[in-house]
Amino acid sequence: MDDERLTTSESASEIERECFRARVFQRLRETERNHFTVSYLVNSCGLSRKSALLASNKVHFQNPDRPESVLSLLKENGFDNTQITKLIRSRPTLLLADPENTLLPKIEFFPILTLSPDLLRRSLTNHLIPCYDFLKSVLLENEKVITTIELGAPQSAISHLVTHFPSMAFVTHAKFVKAVQEVKELGFDPSKALFVQAIQAVLKLKKPMWESKFEIFRRWGWSEADTLLAFKKHPICMLLSEEKITKAMKFLKRIFPRCSVVQILLAKDLVKNDLSLATFLLPTEKWFLEKYVIRFQDNVPQLLSVYQNKMELQDVEIQSEKVGETELL
Repeated sequence: MDDERLTTSESASEIERECFRARVFQRLRETERNHFTVSYLVNSCGLSRKSALLASNKVHFQNPDRPESVLSLLKENGFDNTQITKLIRSRPTLLLADPENTLLPKIEFFPILTLSPDLLRRSLTNHLIPCYDFLKSVLLENEKVITTIELGAPQSAISHLVTHFPSMAFVTHAKFVKAVQEVKELGFDPSKALFVQAIQAVLKLKKPMWESKFEIFRRWGWSEADTLLAFKKHPICMLLSEEKITKAMKFLKRIFPRCSVVQILLAKDLVKNDLSLATFLLPTEKWFLEKYVIRFQDNVPQLLSVYQNKMELQDVEIQSEKVGETELL
């Protein structure tokens, strides 16, 4: 009986040792495979070591055969090193895709992929072919579409939109037409580049988000007309995050009073005309007050009021034509 127990115990221990050795061996293989993957991503795909380590969590390979085939196919079809690096960083599993049966048909069917490599990860049937149908209706039959819906946007403008903002090609035609009409009603010229930037903003922002952007600017004292004017000059401003808008507004709130003060001093020949923006925009509040406000208060008693936004620049008694000559913003 004791011998049987001893034999059973020894067998269990042997099994445990074998399992332990198998786990160690497996980890060694995984470490070796991971090291090769990371090394390949760095040396052949241009990723940083940090990006390669992150990518190695999603893709593993022990030899370069398949990845090399993928990279060769991309390069042969017009993808440059920067595009390849960006593509592999965002979708490393593409290195294991079938070059001939999966990737090449997409590239041959949709050559615009070289302009937007991210689209390469899209399904040919579910995404790229519908996108092509949309592009064909917009570009190849552009005059017919324009006549029908009376958009007035030339082919070059819409081509610019779908080429530089290809994700817009996946919206429905009805939604695209509605966005174009809204942008036209806002007064954008269809023949200008700002027209397509405005379409991009309108398509990306849903109504609640659009209204929230107006609310952000409203908190900084802007009227709806002010915000629309900013949108007409720089449509992409509506796509900025609240954090970026807030930082920009804080900066503007800080520099406008300073520019008004310096504008007055320039008009009165109290400072040199070759004064650089950095000279009065970068220093601390205390330094600016002492250097440009307190120092010249005897010459211009209204300086402090202008600086504190208690008086408009136009109310200061200086020659109006000289103010125009010294306009800073």
